[in-house]
Amino acid sequence: MVSKPTLTVIGGTGAEGSGLVVRWAAAGYPVIIGSRSREKAETVAAELSADLPPGSAPITGDENGAAARAGDVVVLSVPYAAQEGTIAQIVAGCQGKVVVTVGVPIKPPKVSTVWRPTGGSAAEEAQAQLGDGARVVAAFQNVSAAHLKDLSYAVECDILVTGDDKEAKAIAIELAAAAGMFGIDAGPLANASVAEGLTALLIGVNIRHKIKSSGIRITGIPRD
Repeated sequence: MVSKPTLTVIGGTGAEGSGLVVRWAAAGYPVIIGSRSREKAETVAAELSADLPPGSAPITGDENGAAARAGDVVVLSVPYAAQEGTIAQIVAGCQGKVVVTVGVPIKPPKVSTVWRPTGGSAAEEAQAQLGDGARVVAAFQNVSAAHLKDLSYAVECDILVTGDDKEAKAIAIELAAAAGMFGIDAGPLANASVAEGLTALLIGVNIRHKIKSSGIRITGIPRD
């Protein structure tokens, strides 16, 4: 049996990050939760591990810098306001690796209105800060965190994957499948702004229709 890569989820203590952690660990991927506090990361890792089904891969926790160094693939799942400071802690540990950004630039209080940062998108700003040594892809922006920890819940949301490296995008698409979702190559990293902007739109849909988990589906693509 081929061993699966170890995933580091920076921000794995949050709602979105922890939901992805649970799904990946259940699918057999060892996961390291990264947090500013090692103690908090270890506590959340233990809590999530207690609810995993038999046969799941281990979940551990560490502070951000050490967690990034220990993972084969790094997933950045932090609020946009914390992105720059968090990346500064993990730059060295991300070199030579695929980095999947999940964050969305939202400007309170108008969280249902699309807002683009000066760098074009959160993903493009992450790539600029990490440098050419990291291969950044953007994914999972449009999936709601509401039911991610419920492994019996079928997520009705496709995952748009944008990036400038085909191999890196293929890895993110594999991770989407492992989490029970359908990943779609949505073009270069410059397109990340569209996927990120859809999140604000979906927040508005949730508010107006009094729901929690609206998502998107791409038609016309054959799927199993």
